[in-house]
Amino acid sequence: MKVDEFQQELEKRGITLDDTQRSQFERYFETLVDWNERMNLTAITEKEDVYLKHFFDSISAAFYHDFTKVETVVDIGAGAGFPSLPLKICYPHLDVTIVDSLNKRITFLHALAEELDLTSVSFYHDRAELFGKKKEHRGRYDVAMARAVARLPVLSELCLPLVKQGGTFLAMKGAGAKDELGESKKAFQLLGGELEDANAFTLPKEESERSIIKVKKVKQTPGKYPRKPGTPNKQPIV
Repeated sequence: MKVDEFQQELEKRGITLDDTQRSQFERYFETLVDWNERMNLTAITEKEDVYLKHFFDSISAAFYHDFTKVETVVDIGAGAGFPSLPLKICYPHLDVTIVDSLNKRITFLHALAEELDLTSVSFYHDRAELFGKKKEHRGRYDVAMARAVARLPVLSELCLPLVKQGGTFLAMKGAGAKDELGESKKAFQLLGGELEDANAFTLPKEESERSIIKVKKVKQTPGKYPRKPGTPNKQPIV
């Protein structure tokens, strides 16, 4: 996806980038590629691929959820900042918190935020299971989101404890999301969530399948969740 195509596709969906935002995406790409030569952040480094598979794919969450009405976002396992930082560029008012278990990624994110002049961004080197137990973060966020981190029942246990009542857990998935939805009913119910919507679409150009799953937080998550690090993956709630 060429840069002008990226902008055009976003405009079709009501997202218009100004000069500052266009410059931020360009610097994001350059910084990502530069740092990627020293540490493994992504296997996707060709410019057109980064704009499609990282930037556009990340922003696709906003095609199905109104981020103009969101204030606080927590992104679990964001790696090189996806999906929350492309969304932050498009919606500068967002207060974004990123949690990642690898400190080298956190180091990159601090450098990236400085390069892009991003404010109201926080980065935590932590396990999601431990982060979700902390009183200052538990039940605080309007939106908790994750992109391609784990299967949906596992993601639910990592994300729903962080969402405030009435807020939303957004899971960004690829092909096979329907199967994961089927095995997530128990987790949603147990963790205080309720399926609101599941939208399937294809990425432009390459036509690969994507899904945005929206889960509304309807009641508090029981205090025992998330369980200790590693347990959600080994023993998912199914």
